Amino acid sequence: GDVVFKVAGPVRRPDFSTILGIFFALALIAGAISMGSTKANFFDLPSVMIVILGTIAATSIAFTGEEMRRAAKIIGHSFFRKSWDASIMARQLLDMAVMAREKGLLSLNTANAGLSKDKVLARAVQLLTDGYSPEDIERILSQEIDSLVERHRRSANILRRGAEIAPAMGLIGTLVGLVQMLAELDNPDTIGPAMALALLTTFYGAILGMVILNPLAAKLERNSNDEAMIRTLIMIGVSSIARQENPRRLEIMLNSELPPNARITYFD
Repeated sequence: GDVVFKVAGPVRRPDFSTILGIFFALALIAGAISMGSTKANFFDLPSVMIVILGTIAATSIAFTGEEMRRAAKIIGHSFFRKSWDASIMARQLLDMAVMAREKGLLSLNTANAGLSKDKVLARAVQLLTDGYSPEDIERILSQEIDSLVERHRRSANILRRGAEIAPAMGLIGTLVGLVQMLAELDNPDTIGPAMALALLTTFYGAILGMVILNPLAAKLERNSNDEAMIRTLIMIGVSSIARQENPRRLEIMLNSELPPNARITYFD
């Protein structure tokens, strides 16, 4: 019978683990503050500005403007990201392999309308139907995977550098506050409030670095690994089809890349 080839593209959805994780971490800190002394004021705009703007400024010294812009875009994807189902992608590739084996490589052109859902897969199939050799397809797709991982690694490095700088900016703000406090030692009534205000910047720096930036860097690396795995599956599948290998062999190769809980049984 005819092989029907359908494409399930990536799904863009909120990453609730990132959003809720940051929300609950900040809520726990706010809860601990509200249960403590009611006299203490934990908000100071100059302290917030020193930490946030200072962290951005100091981090930008180490990177180019283009890298900072790209990182901001990729960080946004940590909250609303495209995600693929690895086992569905493996089945799609095996559908393609069966279709190409039964009807020839050019039959994959009929799937072009469906492929518009997934630009990464569509580009790989275009290389295949344009007649590139398996070696060329592997080399091109492998270079694209490497450049993707490198871009995401740089963005994660920007976040990690920011996570290192934020507590330092907090300490600088605290030192500024302490110097101002010591200049007013002749007025004992101002020492306590001035000391509390000085310590706030260290507090903000620790939150920004440890609660927000460091976990976001780890999430970026995880997302990058997931996308690289999907692209690797596509590279294996398309180059196998180009070599006109048996789809059963392709199933084994795809399962070797998939995590154990995502492995598939395509052929009985």
